[in-house]
Amino acid sequence: MRFDNSRETSPRDTVRKRTFAPRAEIPPRPSPARSREFRRFHRAVADPFGHNHITLQPEQSFSIASGFGCENLLLVQAKAAIGVDVGGTRVKAVVVENEGTVLDQVVRPSLDEGVERWAEVTQALVVELVRQYGEELSVGVCAPGLADSEERCIWNLPNRMPGIERLVWQRFLNRPQAVPTLNDAQAALLGEQWLGGAAGRQNVIMLTLGTGVGGAAMVDGRILRGARGRAGHFGHVSIRDDGALDIVGTPGSLEDAVGNQTVCRRSDGAFLNTEQLRVACQQQQSDALRLWDRMLDDLARGLVSLINILDPELVLLGGGIAGAGDELLQGLRQRLNAWEWRPGGFAVELTTAKLGEWAGAFGAAARAMQIC
Repeated sequence: MRFDNSRETSPRDTVRKRTFAPRAEIPPRPSPARSREFRRFHRAVADPFGHNHITLQPEQSFSIASGFGCENLLLVQAKAAIGVDVGGTRVKAVVVENEGTVLDQVVRPSLDEGVERWAEVTQALVVELVRQYGEELSVGVCAPGLADSEERCIWNLPNRMPGIERLVWQRFLNRPQAVPTLNDAQAALLGEQWLGGAAGRQNVIMLTLGTGVGGAAMVDGRILRGARGRAGHFGHVSIRDDGALDIVGTPGSLEDAVGNQTVCRRSDGAFLNTEQLRVACQQQQSDALRLWDRMLDDLARGLVSLINILDPELVLLGGGIAGAGDELLQGLRQRLNAWEWRPGGFAVELTTAKLGEWAGAFGAAARAMQIC
């Protein structure tokens, strides 16, 4: 087994004018000054969810599909939005136009000497970006936890980020228009379907493999949320009947079998985290390779179950553990070749997410640009 221990470099504090849409199909953008005023001009843009290119004349509008299943699409003016991913240690924000051109990309620490300051950091960052790019921008937010059905707030997040439960973001940010608020994993899938590894796909499962295991599912173009917003919490599926109870009471959960937070316990203290485990695997240490293989077995068992339940065309893997790249994918594919049900010989595509830690912010911006 070969391991690539390379990692992505940290994003710069600010990155301007990055585009994800095919440049050959989009004429040159106007000057930054014109862009910041959001004046309408004749250009070709990409439908963020179907990637079909249309041409806008002045005063024409643009139909943007809803990844949350709005049945009647309305036409909205070509515009831009701020997407904010609120975390306990960092807040990430993007300013992005609806054809995928990034005007700004900013990350700010939200942990100050052990004190979480995500609320004031988010508020100040939105004020700064609105002042710089204009009051016309819509704003979308994503965060850990369960979002309410009206997308006004995170209504349930026990034992983390005190104060975020039932915080109505439109009121807190003093915005004139609604501020859609999403679960961070669901927002990440929305972002990947717009500009990343799931572009143009309609049936997708995404798992985020990090401290724990998060996830989201898109079925027939709709993000699944469920009655309480729990849909897609794949880390809490049970894969062993003899495992300990996880944080929500699930016995032998996928999260406990794969997540970074249990590596020390699973290795009897030999490794403190997944990164140490990966380095040891790169060095061909037998104990590390056995632990890694067991982790792949457990993850593959979870995947084949989810594939049979949701019937995706694509499985996306994100998070820090997905940084193992081909070694992770090859190990999983070997197991899926043996275990996956493949009607007609059709295998589900398996790949890593493309937007990395910024997927949630892009998904929040995408949602802010949707009108249903």
